[in-house]
Amino acid sequence: QVQLVESGGGLVQPGGSLRLSCAASGSIFSINAMGWYRQAPGKERELVAAYTRGVRTNYADSVKGRFGTSRDNAGKTVYLQMNSLKPEDTAVYYCSVPYNGYTYWGQGTQVTVSS
Repeated sequence: QVQLVESGGGLVQPGGSLRLSCAASGSIFSINAMGWYRQAPGKERELVAAYTRGVRTNYADSVKGRFGTSRDNAGKTVYLQMNSLKPEDTAVYYCSVPYNGYTYWGQGTQVTVSS
């Protein structure tokens, strides 16, 4: 079993920044791949960033140049750095990790971009 805990969401003004964290615990040794998704009210969940260790992260066109990913030295936390936030970035953000044939999801963290 793998547990994913997200944190770092909140309310921020347009143009501001937030850093989301996704911490893994349980049977996973390290995070080698992770997807960051978001879901806005009334919309489908969309992939924002696809992180793979040692490989360039792929980003949705809507966040390219503004969002970035990194992993801590212990290998069990992946971050999503979000800069130049826009109102359209408002959504619940989820992290997802594939491991041993399963896909695990975090509980989600709300990001609201508003003045």
